[in-house]
Amino acid sequence: MKNIRFAFLLAVLASLFVPFPSLAQGEQLRLSLLRNFGYGGFNNDIQGLFTMKVSGPENLVRMEFYIDDTKIGEATTAPFRLQFSTDSYPLGQHKLYAIGFTSAGQELRSQEIIANFVAASEGMKSVGRIIVPILVVVLVAILLASIVPILTGRRTISLAPGSLRQYPLGGAICPRCGRPFAMHIYGINLLTSKLDRCPYCGKWSVVRHQSLEALRAAEQAELEGEKDQVPEETEEEKLKRELDDSKLCSFLPKFTSS
Repeated sequence: MKNIRFAFLLAVLASLFVPFPSLAQGEQLRLSLLRNFGYGGFNNDIQGLFTMKVSGPENLVRMEFYIDDTKIGEATTAPFRLQFSTDSYPLGQHKLYAIGFTSAGQELRSQEIIANFVAASEGMKSVGRIIVPILVVVLVAILLASIVPILTGRRTISLAPGSLRQYPLGGAICPRCGRPFAMHIYGINLLTSKLDRCPYCGKWSVVRHQSLEALRAAEQAELEGEKDQVPEETEEEKLKRELDDSKLCSFLPKFTSS
């Protein structure tokens, strides 16, 4: 029993002085692959000019760079990096890594990066598969921005002043009629502002997003402005006024002739 305890004690003491592999992970190199010019897309496909860059402990003095266990160059000063072209190597999958040496004579190895070197034509095709859908979306957006104003240019809506409105895409206040309105999806973004159409007066203006408090205040201002307006003349009042005007016109010649 004493022998077992003694052996256990020795194992514990040994563990305090013998470093575990996990403690050495902090000393490992970190390899990054940077694109200088070319294509770097899906499935680890790359083509063109790239740079292998390594970061690690401060006492690194030399770095060797490898592709498929073949040394392609080295760097002796920080930042430790090496530029290469995929066109200088066979097409297909390759293994990239680096080995560093410290001033204490320690040798460190980075993680491996698996990259698939493709031809320039294949890179252009991949770029086209990414860019073409984006261009289609942009063209559709431009087309909608051109057609929607034509279709809605003469249409206006009637809404009672002071009505409570919803602003799912944000709201703005028309600089022409002063009424708040919900921004439209077909409006054209202009960085900090937007070219949009007021649905009440039908005018296009450059407007800015307003806070909900400002929009509610504009709704209330509509109602207060409506109270200050002179009420419209009814049909009966209009007919009476025209009749009075006609009587006055018939009286004026007689008065002047006398």
